[in-house]
Amino acid sequence: MSRFAIGVDGGGTGTRVLLADARGTVLARADGGPSALGLGVGRAWQEIQKAVRAAFVSATRVLDWRECTLCCGLSGVNNAEWRRTFVQAAPAGVALLLHSDAFTTLWGAHRGQSGIIVALGTGSIAATLDSKQELHMVGGYGFPSGDEASGAWLGLRALVYLQQVMDGRRAADAFSASLRAHTGAATRDELVEWSCAADQTACAGLAPIVIAYATDARAAHPFARALLEQAGDEIGRMIDALDPIETVPIALCGGLAQVLAPFVPHRFASRLRPPSQDSVSGALALALAEMGNVPDGASPENRRESGYKPHA
Repeated sequence: MSRFAIGVDGGGTGTRVLLADARGTVLARADGGPSALGLGVGRAWQEIQKAVRAAFVSATRVLDWRECTLCCGLSGVNNAEWRRTFVQAAPAGVALLLHSDAFTTLWGAHRGQSGIIVALGTGSIAATLDSKQELHMVGGYGFPSGDEASGAWLGLRALVYLQQVMDGRRAADAFSASLRAHTGAATRDELVEWSCAADQTACAGLAPIVIAYATDARAAHPFARALLEQAGDEIGRMIDALDPIETVPIALCGGLAQVLAPFVPHRFASRLRPPSQDSVSGALALALAEMGNVPDGASPENRRESGYKPHA
């Protein structure tokens, strides 16, 4: 029997952990580095285990994986090889539930009830549950080709802007100077090196610069502003793909939700709702449900996801 439930939310920027006892009382929270599977399964487990250990230390409890039910909501689990490798590398004895971060975000936001989430962080994805409680997703194809309206998507487009400035296709300005300072590139060749090494986390690091220049009340930069407007349109397309008849509530989730909400087309405004809880809380609720503790009246039968596989 597990004595502890652990919820994990892992993406391209960081990892968040919630630790609770078997009754659902939260004992501690902890954070770690990126654990998106696209950055490497070994790195993901390293960051998850580091954050879990920190949570146990904070709670003054002793970590024994045999006493834990661990639910991870991670970016990249829909890649079968990454998923299989991650499960095989799990600590011995742990009861592991592995879900996409879209599913744990959806569970946290709507508690298994009808609704759509658009998760907007380093990556992005939209999801909903159908009448049979099966998960349907749009977007989320990953960096660099997908994840529209995400931090990495914004940063990658800003990087292209800087590249064009560096070789004279655009005029240098304050926006490009801020981007250039962030990369530390003094020359074209140095920017080529930075660009070649830039993963989703690095590109997402440029997003705050885009947002700052797009939302400047006095003089918003036209390129940066246009990127946020395009992001809003992409969010609208994801919502329409999941709910073309426009009936269910929508929760924008993740670190960019508040910034991008004003750019979502106005026709969605009446359906936007704040999420009930975040993704890591959704993961914890699923771990507790697996242990037989059903918080907030949520039915454990409503936790099904395509590809859901427990691991012990």
